Amino acid sequence: MSAIPESTSELLSSFTSEVFAAHLATEANLPAWWLEAKKEAWNQFLALPMPKKGDELWRFSSVANLSIDGFSLPASVRPSDYTGAGLGFETSAKLVFANNALVHREVHASELPAGVIIEPLRYAITHHGELVRKYLNQQHTNLGSEKFRALHTAFVRDGLFVYLPKGVQLENPIAVFHHAAGEGCSVFPHTLVVAEDNSKATIVEIFASLESDSRQFASGVNDLFAGPGSHLTYVAAQAWSTETLSFQSNALTSQRDAHISSLNLHLGGRQARHESHSRLQGPGANTEMLALSIPQGSQEFDQRTLQSHQAPNTSSNLLYKNTLFDQGRTIFSGLIVVDPGAQKTDAYQSNRNLLCSPDAEANSLPGLEIEANDVRCTHGATNGKIDDEQLFYMAARGISKPIAEELLVFGFFEEVLNKLENEHLHAVLRELIQAKFQK
Repeated sequence: MSAIPESTSELLSSFTSEVFAAHLATEANLPAWWLEAKKEAWNQFLALPMPKKGDELWRFSSVANLSIDGFSLPASVRPSDYTGAGLGFETSAKLVFANNALVHREVHASELPAGVIIEPLRYAITHHGELVRKYLNQQHTNLGSEKFRALHTAFVRDGLFVYLPKGVQLENPIAVFHHAAGEGCSVFPHTLVVAEDNSKATIVEIFASLESDSRQFASGVNDLFAGPGSHLTYVAAQAWSTETLSFQSNALTSQRDAHISSLNLHLGGRQARHESHSRLQGPGANTEMLALSIPQGSQEFDQRTLQSHQAPNTSSNLLYKNTLFDQGRTIFSGLIVVDPGAQKTDAYQSNRNLLCSPDAEANSLPGLEIEANDVRCTHGATNGKIDDEQLFYMAARGISKPIAEELLVFGFFEEVLNKLENEHLHAVLRELIQAKFQK
């Protein structure tokens, strides 16, 4: 398979039926079920209303700024502009996407255990169609962004597909990069990971814009399926442009004795909404949901979560930390749901906010919905500010206020970063955070 895709279509203007028909024509060589799913999604997109003020699932969100008018399907890019991306350490595979198309791929198949599949989604749809179809889009977050997820399904062109057979454990992470280039461009990244019994892998995704201030639109989907006894670690960092409108829908499914750890770092975007739904479907299942965000200027980071305990003896832990500067805003709305038969559930949910400006705003809505009587579920939210005495102490020792704030923020974030077993990944996230402070 060639690593370089065919040229994408010329620039198209806005999301109309004509634009969708043109996009569908470019997909004509793919299986019928894929095309039907796209048609169904397009009809769903047309039928669903835009979010409006008063919608409970959009409480505190700036719904007036969600217009997708003027965005377009992007032109192709030169692959050579993107192949240099890396994490600085050895990986099992590296895939790079730019403007919805694969531009670079490094997978040493001879070094991977037998049966492992690490392919672009577009390739997998054709060559592993039944396997992809079994898992693709089978779990949704159902947390409010259904219209934007439908638009994603209608226009998604490519992404990552990973399949891990029983007992396979990958020593090095799989790295994926998604780039957006050009004013008004729209990207639709998709990741599907299927881990069979007792397998293990780490996936790292980086989302970034080529231009720091281009107006762009991103609607991504991530589906992680952890079979019995498997272990998945997912780390993502989004550094879209400061004018990007972003939606990300993550679905985590953990079966008997499986563990999923998910950490999301939010840095870019004018308005970025991240939805994550964790489903614990077998005894012993566990998920860890972690997030860090740093809104500056007038950035808004909107985080919605759902921890669904659907079987007995399951556990989940959620820890979201936000550090807010200037007029930055965050919304956290999280719910723990325990089904009637999910006895012995152990669930924890915490949202902690560090306010570094009197004009910053942090909104927290943690909640519980429990239908079993033998559980341990706790939730909470805290807001605080940087201690003036700590700043004074550092200033007295010649440390400037910006550097002092950076050090204190890292101290606040370290609880989350230290949960990463891979020290290299810890270092990558620290570098990304430091880069934002230097802007």
